[in-house]
Amino acid sequence: MADPPAPPVSKAIGLARLICILGIVYVHAWTGLGGDEMAAQMGSAQDVLRWTVVDLFGRGAVPLLSLVSGWLVAGSLAKRGSGDFLRSKARTVLLPMVMWNAIAIVLVVGAGAVGWVRAPLFGDAIWMADNLLNLTRAGDINVQTAFLRDLFLCMLAAPLLVRLRTGWLVAIAALAVIWWVSLWQFPLLLRPSILAFFVGGILARRHGLAERSALVKPWQAALPFLLIVPVKIWLSVENGGAAGFHLHATAAVDLLMRTAAALLVWRVANALAARPAAVRLLRLERYAFFLFCSHLLFMWLVAPKIGLATGTMGGILWPAFFLLQPLLALGFAILLARLVDAASPKLADLLSGGRLGRGQTASPAALPLAQAHWKL
Repeated sequence: MADPPAPPVSKAIGLARLICILGIVYVHAWTGLGGDEMAAQMGSAQDVLRWTVVDLFGRGAVPLLSLVSGWLVAGSLAKRGSGDFLRSKARTVLLPMVMWNAIAIVLVVGAGAVGWVRAPLFGDAIWMADNLLNLTRAGDINVQTAFLRDLFLCMLAAPLLVRLRTGWLVAIAALAVIWWVSLWQFPLLLRPSILAFFVGGILARRHGLAERSALVKPWQAALPFLLIVPVKIWLSVENGGAAGFHLHATAAVDLLMRTAAALLVWRVANALAARPAAVRLLRLERYAFFLFCSHLLFMWLVAPKIGLATGTMGGILWPAFFLLQPLLALGFAILLARLVDAASPKLADLLSGGRLGRGQTASPAALPLAQAHWKL
């Protein structure tokens, strides 16, 4: 019997975005503990729970989001000029990053100053540049927006990248992987792996890999993940021991782990896209970018107050709070988005990267792919 046709890629992309960003929330989930207190929890049941959710699942989000971005950009640049594309990316990626970082600095540092929460204090000009622009490192408050910074730099290079031959693209991706595994730090890119996956997305568009990978058997999509998990677990258990002498191998395994997780999530997203629930989930996807940008506000300002009832990591109610945090942060993002949209549709449009405001009623991912390209 022939394999069933793949569900529309645009739907799978919307669902993948939503799944990935919910996973990112887990990476930044509130624990209520500092460094020494976290170290004291090492090896506990709750530490294992958190590590399993964050390292085995949550950290696969950035690779898949980077792949999706490269795939979409390759299609977009085939239909529009480079100048129009770059202006659009400055407005829908760079500008929201700066605006959300500014909001976070004002609200979180302000809340810390009045004693509402424990928060960083205003620093010098370098601190401000890093927290506003992610200039040389991720900021202390909105750590997640460093992804947008590297993604925007990849998009600056995209008009050239999409015109290169496949061999050159493979070489660029390989160099980015070597850069990541070497652990060499240079602030041109904070995470060189983002470039590798972004280029991988361009290659996937060029060679139809997104559609082909959507048709693999579920066990085939899960197999790479299941094979690399024991190695990842061993390296984590041996952290500071044998693994401490193999930092480059650890970085390589981490990259393989994230790649395998991205493939698995992509297959799950495609399976969901063929089900009736996809329509309801895609209505939430229009808030995914808002969730990505605002969930650290939830972690800094709201989660500590909920934590007064649940307790910090180690408390009996904390695991339930931990597992629910992505949904709570999503509810926070939807409420905040609707309030902003009601007050100023133009501001909602800017803060959502063009996904809300100005009469938007549906996510671009829910539209036919040919109609969705104007948002790319």
